[in-house]
Amino acid sequence: MPRATRRGARAWQQFSRHAGAVAGALLLALIAIVALCAGWWYPGDPLRIVAAPEIWPFEQWQYPLGTDALGRDIAAMLAHGARATLAIGLVASAAATLIGVSIGAVAAWWGGWIDEVLMRVTELFQIVPNVVFVLTIVAMLGPRIENTVIAVALVSWPAIARLTRAECLSFKSREFVQACRTVGLSPWRIALREVLPNALPPVLVMGTLVVAGAILYESVVSFLGLGDPNIASWGRQIGEGRTLIRSSWYLCAEPGLAIMLAVLALNLVGDGMNDALNPALRKR
Repeated sequence: MPRATRRGARAWQQFSRHAGAVAGALLLALIAIVALCAGWWYPGDPLRIVAAPEIWPFEQWQYPLGTDALGRDIAAMLAHGARATLAIGLVASAAATLIGVSIGAVAAWWGGWIDEVLMRVTELFQIVPNVVFVLTIVAMLGPRIENTVIAVALVSWPAIARLTRAECLSFKSREFVQACRTVGLSPWRIALREVLPNALPPVLVMGTLVVAGAILYESVVSFLGLGDPNIASWGRQIGEGRTLIRSSWYLCAEPGLAIMLAVLALNLVGDGMNDALNPALRKR
């Protein structure tokens, strides 16, 4: 069996022993199924008015989660909101990971003035609080889902860059890297085929946390009314229901519970991946 295959099988075995990680993966899979099947279960526009306003959950079987203040089906908005939320989280996390890994690896491998410039740029992005930065970018670019993805990616990559740089620096002086240099391998080949693959596991773990953070950022943006008005959003549902929280608390509780479960699932999966991919924790 190839070494990479053995390593993957060992990591999966370790992950499957983590009860919290398995529960998080199952919960995340359930949310993904709801998002994928939203168009089939609730065809049409989820923001259309379909019934009387403020029907409480389980009061009518056609609307198991009730309706909001305008008479829109909350279950339909939650299902379609899951699609938008996961899309924003995954795309923003992928973009942030690509930017962060590229900058961190280049800074660590070449060092010198390149490292200094890239790390100063990274610190520049970390000066402004993340939430303020996201809100400012979305307010400047406009309330579109693409702009939310750009804003979240821009505030998420610095942490990944610093982690990638630290991991690459730890492997840069290892014996196998010196052996690669001795046999005449090019610096690019050593960096891309030897150092970077060994430095990626902690970055993958952080990637799950970036997805969770992206969900929270998107919820804040939508809650404050800066999100895309043409899509269903969990944060937007909370923002619209907050004025009726005393009389119809379920309007905020249901999307709030969805956000909590999605973030919890991602954090549990991240913990399991950390235990499975971190050599120092495999014997724990």
